[in-house]
Amino acid sequence: MLGRIGVAAQQLSARRAAQGGFVGRGLDEFFDQGMRLPAKRGPTGRAWSASELRQKSWEDLQKLWYVVLKERNVLASQREESHRLGISPQFFTNASRIVKCKKTMARIKTVLNERQIAWDTAQKAAAAGAAQPAGESTPTESAS
Repeated sequence: MLGRIGVAAQQLSARRAAQGGFVGRGLDEFFDQGMRLPAKRGPTGRAWSASELRQKSWEDLQKLWYVVLKERNVLASQREESHRLGISPQFFTNASRIVKCKKTMARIKTVLNERQIAWDTAQKAAAAGAAQPAGESTPTESAS
């Protein structure tokens, strides 16, 4: 069973590579700049706010989700590598970066949920408007 999944994944990777949209780099994807643990810490940004995310398109949110997911995977790999090497968390920790990734991902989910609720509400309103005959008035229209 696992063999069939591996073959299917290889075929998918080959198709994506042929289309030019996928470049597999193997396990290096899980390490920051190809290093198991960074030699020095660089400056990090902040988590995205929900108001900033509301201005993004669906495609941008999807891309950002996968960028942040990749960052979380890199940070998890670094955390596990530091545990494996016996490095104390007080000397090497990415807790603040992990929190920023989690906050951003939660906010992306919130924005997408808001959009889904708005879409469902609009669909119900459109269906209710289409179901009402054109000659009838709504209670609010007849009161005016």
